Amino acid sequence: MRYDREYHETRELADGRVVRLRCIRAEDRDALVRAFGKLSRESRYRRFLSDVPFLSPSMARYLTEVDGKDHVAIVAMTDSHDLKEEEGVGVARFLRLPDAPHIAEAAVTVIDAYQGKGLGRVLLDALTRAARERGISIFRSAVLVSNTPMRRILDEAGGVVHHDEGDTLVVDVPIGEPRPHWSDLPIFRVLRAAAGFGAKGAAGDPEP
Repeated sequence: MRYDREYHETRELADGRVVRLRCIRAEDRDALVRAFGKLSRESRYRRFLSDVPFLSPSMARYLTEVDGKDHVAIVAMTDSHDLKEEEGVGVARFLRLPDAPHIAEAAVTVIDAYQGKGLGRVLLDALTRAARERGISIFRSAVLVSNTPMRRILDEAGGVVHHDEGDTLVVDVPIGEPRPHWSDLPIFRVLRAAAGFGAKGAAGDPEP
């Protein structure tokens, strides 16, 4: 597999800034917590569907100690201002469903300062390729009923409502086959909005 513990690549964003992509590590826990602090309240609410003011130690540990098979997370990192450590600016994650191994819950988060630069697209591209390597063909997303723009995008992408939880819908979207242009993929149109393109806020994991 390409997207394993040794995976890394450097990508340039639309504004010329450079990020390094790699799989998340247990030692990224502190960077994760710092990145969470850079998310707006709206970004956090769209991710958790509730107001989560901070990451608990147990949650931070869970989000960084992944198995690389059923739970995969790819982070985007940059150098800190003093060049002494890495800073997390975005993450894409999927978690395979144990009772439906071809389906995974997926999310992308980009800190507010990096939204609208193409980072969500870069992360989602890597996440989808990693999912295909592991036999996953459907990403599952939860969306607030009140989030009309997101619901419209899910519908246009061919999403099917898996179940209705009242104020929240759970929707399945096929990730599709590889295509020459990533932006043609239905799932990109879905999570593009969730990653903060064209609207303030992001839906995804509160991570580097």
